[in-house]
Amino acid sequence: MKKLVLGIMMLGISVGAFAQGQPMGFGIKAGVNFPKYHWSGTNSDFETKAATNFHVTAFLDAPIATDWFYIQPGVSLQGKGAKFIDTDNLEATQNTMWIEVPVNFVAKFPVQNAGSFFLGAGPYVAFGISGKNKYDNGWNTTTEEFEFDKDGTIKGTDFGFNFIGGFQLANGLMIHGGYGLGITDLRGSNNNFFTGDNKLTNRVWTVGLGFAL
Repeated sequence: MKKLVLGIMMLGISVGAFAQGQPMGFGIKAGVNFPKYHWSGTNSDFETKAATNFHVTAFLDAPIATDWFYIQPGVSLQGKGAKFIDTDNLEATQNTMWIEVPVNFVAKFPVQNAGSFFLGAGPYVAFGISGKNKYDNGWNTTTEEFEFDKDGTIKGTDFGFNFIGGFQLANGLMIHGGYGLGITDLRGSNNNFFTGDNKLTNRVWTVGLGFAL
């Protein structure tokens, strides 16, 4: 919780530093996530399948000295995880939920009176709040919850970068998509499946709708 408070404080500082004296808007967006884990290093050939989850994000929209370049800090509820490749008819899915604090820098390109295309990118910090493992062997399904950073489970703090794009209509309705590139090695102390120079990171494709004022 202390980390979350610190992240929100950093969010406020960033808005004040980049948008002081500028008119600010705000918005909300939601949609579907297609997360997976990425392994790199010696065992980079190991793959996971994309699971299905969701996201909800509230953000500020503040111009930086111009009317086409904006900073968009926000607070987001992000569902991540992965579906592991079937082994002996066993399918395992891990769903994790994170509170994410992104700070995106966004360029907007007007299209006459219809609206604007937008492209952006920026860093994020995320804090894990819940996790669940689901096992399905074709006959029955079992689930178990776990806590981040407890008993060697995956780490509860993640850093990375977001890449976003889409179209915002003149009435504020948005169609958006994006990609989240985690850079933190999430392996906990009891994860001995891969050792050495290997690294486990989040990867998330997103698509959804939103509305900005």
